[in-house]
Amino acid sequence: MAKSVFIILISVIAFSCNSQNNENSFSKDRISEKKVNKTLLKIEPQETAKYPFVKSIPPVPGYVRIKTDTGSFGYWLRKLPLKTENNKLYQYNGNLKYNQNLHFAILKFDVGKSDLQQCADAVMRLRGEYLFAQHRYKAIHFNFLRDGKPRYFTDYAHGNTSYKKFRNYMNYIFSYANTASLKKELNPVKNPKKNIKPGDVFIQSGRPYGHAVTVVDVAKNDKGDIIFMLAQSYMPAEEINIVKNLNNPKISPWYNFTDTDNLIIPEWEFEYSDLRRF
Repeated sequence: MAKSVFIILISVIAFSCNSQNNENSFSKDRISEKKVNKTLLKIEPQETAKYPFVKSIPPVPGYVRIKTDTGSFGYWLRKLPLKTENNKLYQYNGNLKYNQNLHFAILKFDVGKSDLQQCADAVMRLRGEYLFAQHRYKAIHFNFLRDGKPRYFTDYAHGNTSYKKFRNYMNYIFSYANTASLKKELNPVKNPKKNIKPGDVFIQSGRPYGHAVTVVDVAKNDKGDIIFMLAQSYMPAEEINIVKNLNNPKISPWYNFTDTDNLIIPEWEFEYSDLRRF
């Protein structure tokens, strides 16, 4: 009996996708093994990183990136630098991720030294970094799960708007927010197959399963067909990375709306109606 309880506890811990230091147990997201399409994990890892920026990754032939306003979230995401020294995906503790076959490229953001920056946290990190880069300090805020109220960077900073203070603030947010709290902040996107934009978020906050990914780029062809690119973190906390499309390697890391009925990424499955926007 004791052995069975131990196995159950280990399974629960192994599939949690959010902060381990949240205010209550209900704030932890969990990853279900049923969400992972293990039959698609036999693709060769990409050993070298070719592209220095998100915008350097070419779209599928016949597609052109959609226009984004200068200074917008989507415009900023395209300019993000990628690791070029290697393409190995590391977790917060310095270990390599268990499977190096699932990511296409890695964004040049630190993952931190604690198991905090997981799935929803990576979404908030990108949004926070964007606003910080724009010096829009008063706009940086995220809700706590406990009371649903926002915690503002300016209240936390007390006049200190250094990057170090910002990173401390983000870790503070990661500890008390998750997919459930973040989803309530975001607005549903009507007709996502036509209106998806860079900066949008696919997010689920089930009980107990939840996950979130950021749309970092979108392109379109003359027929109006759309492709898009996704970035995520996972559990344990890992570097934010652009995920491969294992269902259609020919267009990877781009995704489209026609290959599958739902959005299937290597470690999760979303419905297209899960698309939200800041």
